Amino acid sequence: MRFEPGRLIVHRNVRQGRIGWVRTARVVSDDDRGLLIFVPRNAPVASEVTADGRGMRTMPFAEWITSSYRLKRGRWQGPPLLKFLPVGAAHSVWWFQDDQGQFANWYVNLEESGVRWDDGTLAGVDIVDQDLDVVVHPDRSWQWKDEEEFAERLALAEHYWVPDEQAVRAEGRRVAAMAEAGEFPFDGTWCDLTPPTDRSMPDELPPGWDRPPAR
Repeated sequence: MRFEPGRLIVHRNVRQGRIGWVRTARVVSDDDRGLLIFVPRNAPVASEVTADGRGMRTMPFAEWITSSYRLKRGRWQGPPLLKFLPVGAAHSVWWFQDDQGQFANWYVNLEESGVRWDDGTLAGVDIVDQDLDVVVHPDRSWQWKDEEEFAERLALAEHYWVPDEQAVRAEGRRVAAMAEAGEFPFDGTWCDLTPPTDRSMPDELPPGWDRPPAR
């Protein structure tokens, strides 16, 4: 299954059968290397919160797992974001920009390989975010990100969606080694890409954004 450039899709994170977050995106390219998508600033999004509106990162994980949840709609408040999902890989790579729109750094999101779906009027890709991440700087030095959260959640393994800590860390080290070597996609590819702006974002999440997860 491939998506046409320019197509509107939703990129979704799934946690134990529940939608954790949703981001509306446009397809930039889709080929043998993988899927490249663009999330502009203010794109419609949704994220899972507790009944009183708090996000998972605002409380101890032990409290989160005993809460009730709902999906809160909003807008993407981060910078314009390119995301590359390599075929069959247990990670994606994101390109962050600074306030001047220049490349700032790469962000390696460690995740289970995405599962695509296409309902005709709307398509998407569902992943399982594994929480531990790698930040790669322009000089290709790198560091782990969110190690404390990762450790906190691993301590409650029966409630956590990451079954194998060592596999996640091994994937992070593998991709970090690619970055240090300047291998694709850490070779400058897409660092100066300006995604086309001739296709606007909808004001709201498109119908079908909350369909049952594909994984």
